[in-house]
Amino acid sequence: MNLEKFQESMYQLIVETSTNLPKDVRRAVKKAKQSESAGTRAAMSLGTITNNIQMADENISPICQDTGLPTFKIKTPVGVNQIKIKEAIYNAIAQATKDSKLRPNSVDSLTGKNSGDNLGGGTPVIKFDQWENDYIDVRLILKGGGCENKNIQYSLPSELDGLGRAGRDLDGIRKCILHSVYQAQGQGCSAGFIGVGIGGDRSSGYDLAKEQLFRSVEDVNPNEDLRKLEDYIMDNANKLGIGTMGFGGETTLLGCKIGVMNRIPASFFVSVAYNCWAFRRLGMKVNPETGEIQEWLYQDGEKIEFANEAESEVAAASEQESKVITLKAPITEEQIRELKVGDVVRIDGRMYTGRDAIHKYLTDHDAPVDLNGQVIYHCGPVMAKDEEGNWTVKAAGPTTSIREEPYQGDIMKKFGIRAVIGKGGMGPKTLAALQEHGGVYLNAIGGAAQYYADCIKKVDGVDLTEFGIPEAMWHLNVEGFTAVVTMDSHGNSLHADVDKSSLEKLAQFKEPVFK
Repeated sequence: MNLEKFQESMYQLIVETSTNLPKDVRRAVKKAKQSESAGTRAAMSLGTITNNIQMADENISPICQDTGLPTFKIKTPVGVNQIKIKEAIYNAIAQATKDSKLRPNSVDSLTGKNSGDNLGGGTPVIKFDQWENDYIDVRLILKGGGCENKNIQYSLPSELDGLGRAGRDLDGIRKCILHSVYQAQGQGCSAGFIGVGIGGDRSSGYDLAKEQLFRSVEDVNPNEDLRKLEDYIMDNANKLGIGTMGFGGETTLLGCKIGVMNRIPASFFVSVAYNCWAFRRLGMKVNPETGEIQEWLYQDGEKIEFANEAESEVAAASEQESKVITLKAPITEEQIRELKVGDVVRIDGRMYTGRDAIHKYLTDHDAPVDLNGQVIYHCGPVMAKDEEGNWTVKAAGPTTSIREEPYQGDIMKKFGIRAVIGKGGMGPKTLAALQEHGGVYLNAIGGAAQYYADCIKKVDGVDLTEFGIPEAMWHLNVEGFTAVVTMDSHGNSLHADVDKSSLEKLAQFKEPVFK
């Protein structure tokens, strides 16, 4: 094999997967957008999402800043050197990271040190199979941490919130799948896709679930029982009312694919792999002798090109629910107390990024900057340096905020922080601190990394780079950064409200359907 050419083909696969949403996923997003009423928070979110997809196309930049853990599934003809294939993929991964097509995401689990090139023990994931065909089939999925953290595995029989007992039968499986959608809420960047694995052991069950994500959104399950179950889930999961970003709405689930394998008598696992709307999965057929691309996969049907719809949807949502309120740091407590859940907020001026490492650091140390009246953005951006050596932002969407729940309220009170931006909402500890201190939680649109990067006009500085690029504290100067108040200083939380109402709706599916 021409390994240099094969490495070039793998680089193209990585870049395309990171920046160009597949055709079947685009069609699913378009269908969701058409189902929402204009002027709602869900329509505003989907307008931002579709605009972001188009911007990623035009900029050839990551759709979402969290480019996840690259996972390859490869089938090779007998006799192909898999060791050399791995070497070529490692080189392509390192180059794509250097070129800011991937965010450096490989972290030593013991030291916390980021390798900087997405290489390290267990990263990337490469799974091989051999087959009798005369070409190499390579498929790649980039699955971010926000949706990876909403994966869930059930051991049947089990008692489930809202649904009662799930037994070791098709109806128990049905309950598990519905519950998996409920528990994800908006934290996995809904509306999302799920892959389900029935049977196996704990590890093979999850492998089977993730394998379902490599199926086309529009394919039909050859197993009649599973086809009926997939159709049932798609017909009913959206009745939970969780909606895009957990804001409520008509679309919570964009796709459901289910696979099954045998199990041992003592174990009955149902494993669910949740994937965000930014469903980055592509593949190709490669010539095993030349290393050249023979055919791209997942290219059937129409490719939807999205127009710039975000600003009009923001305006429509603002007109229906409230006016757009502009905030510029330092923000006063009085300004914060005037905000209420549902308000659309525009941020101008300075904000600081802060994720897991920063929040843990601030618990025991002084801040490197004065944070009184400031805005913290839960974000791990993709960064690059220009020809003059200045930092530029390539992708900068929000990360899942609930991970900071143990720290957030205490840090806001300790440093005088007034606003926190993230996705998916936070819990009761943070809500209580917002009420006591005079703070607000703003929900940005998960996965909209190009849309928000465009709002960042300048990088003014950076601190704590020893934590790695995603975890450093970046000083960002922004203009027109739009988000929605979902937790206010009066004890109100849209996330708690949607969770409660969706749990009540989940209970309507308690009675058996499949016997």
